[in-house]
Amino acid sequence: MTTAEESGRRDPEPRQDLVRRSAPFLPAGSEIRQAFICQSAPSFWFFVITYVTGLTMFRNEYRCVAVTQDAIHVLDSSRLSGGAHPQRLAATMPRHSRLGPVSGRWGQLDLLGKRHWVHKRFHDQIAAADREAGFAP
Repeated sequence: MTTAEESGRRDPEPRQDLVRRSAPFLPAGSEIRQAFICQSAPSFWFFVITYVTGLTMFRNEYRCVAVTQDAIHVLDSSRLSGGAHPQRLAATMPRHSRLGPVSGRWGQLDLLGKRHWVHKRFHDQIAAADREAGFAP
């Protein structure tokens, strides 16, 4: 397997606002390599109803995921921020956990035993995290 440096491809930088807001909930000295936001919903149509109308937003969980070299940190976030303002650490997953692949405008992934939806703008963060963990694209 070639690394990003060998292939000339650079992994995308995480959004700095997510890095800054996530850092206080992680172990001291952690370097956030990837970060993305997502929300739980039991099905795509439930998610769509929430996205379009907001009627079911209080049944969903909004999360920010910060990936470091050692672990995947899942942070609970405020609902009104859509996941962009972490409030507490929900769980830490082993770094070798595979997150993707994800595809489509809203990709689906499993976190902590629940279905979550991730917007396409964060799919490159998930792909980079999986590559760093040794999973082929």
